[in-house]
Amino acid sequence: MRKIRSLSVVCLLTAAMLSGCGQTAPAASTTTSGTETKPADTPKQAENKPLQVSLAVAGDTVMTDLMEKAVAPDFKKKYEGAEVAVVGTGPGDAGSQKIVEKLKAQKDAGKKEWDIDVAIVHQNLMKQMIDNDLLDKWVPQSANKQYVTSSDSKNSLGTNVEGYVIPMFHSQVAIAYNPDKVKQPPASFEELAAWIQANPKRFGYNGIKNGMSGVAFTTAYVYWKTGDYKTLSEGPYNAELEKKWPDIMKELKSLPATITNGNNGTLDMLNRGEIDMGPVWVDMFYTWIDEGRLNPNLRLKVIEPGLPGQPMYVVITKNAKNKEAALAFADFLTSPEIQAKYIVDKNSWYPGIDANAVMANVSEQGKQKLFKDVTAEDLSKRGQSFPISQFFTNLQSAYEKN
Repeated sequence: MRKIRSLSVVCLLTAAMLSGCGQTAPAASTTTSGTETKPADTPKQAENKPLQVSLAVAGDTVMTDLMEKAVAPDFKKKYEGAEVAVVGTGPGDAGSQKIVEKLKAQKDAGKKEWDIDVAIVHQNLMKQMIDNDLLDKWVPQSANKQYVTSSDSKNSLGTNVEGYVIPMFHSQVAIAYNPDKVKQPPASFEELAAWIQANPKRFGYNGIKNGMSGVAFTTAYVYWKTGDYKTLSEGPYNAELEKKWPDIMKELKSLPATITNGNNGTLDMLNRGEIDMGPVWVDMFYTWIDEGRLNPNLRLKVIEPGLPGQPMYVVITKNAKNKEAALAFADFLTSPEIQAKYIVDKNSWYPGIDANAVMANVSEQGKQKLFKDVTAEDLSKRGQSFPISQFFTNLQSAYEKN
């Protein structure tokens, strides 16, 4: 049970690639009544009005740009006259929290139609969203429901999310390093801590502000120091385990590291040579290289005992103003074709849905890049989940307080 999230993603990806990606998306699905239905390519539009979707995106500029400049224009090409209003709410859990707060405020005010139809959110906020009845249980109506197979599409940090979410993608944090400056990269946290001490200010991370790469590094440091990975990531909650954290956080903060200003900031400083090593999201790393924003000689490594990754979820709100359009857009975003084009080929994320349905549509270059530095074995052995929600929230508080 140690690596449920990573193993499910890796096994699906590996099976898809080893089989030559021969399994393609089925042409039709079957309802519970046994009636064959085709995927909803053209939803019935009330009074023939064009589809209108309000999309809120938690995440950094990469996420917002992807929706605004790539996915939304393709959706408009498929559905004539469609409009997609994209609003970015910022990186990390704070971006998702803004979405929760807006939806809850509208619910508490008694509004029958909410401003946000579809949202892309982090897993740590799912308990709040479900407990406050902010989400529609839309997956049973999805054209892609047969591809929703990962463990974190059913359980997210201890919360039952089955039916409410389809992962848009799975991502992974790794340690990026400059091989011209770091001839023998650390293979473990123990070696990394020693390297940071010996090379002051040449390792950088963003603490727990402005992006999840720093949160992932902090979390992995705690996993390493406590040895409590299984309980912290699977539960049950035990406040006694948190008594170890203040001293660990003080030790982490005492390391002579550079604090960057976010996910982008770490990559920027690596590119400019201001630091030689730091935790980054694998997908952002490759996107920046593709865009000419990052030194292509930089490499990645997932060190022992591991580093976390996470899904981003596609959800539809309970009182979405444009419910039919919301379902059309959510289905479009989680379809095998769009997953291949934008999730794998463009962004080097691991698919959110069944890889067997996606990888047949991925270019050979995309398949090779996906496992260039971070291999399937790396993910299987060292890919971690974030802690269950209560531990996760308290862990971040412990970092700020100590």
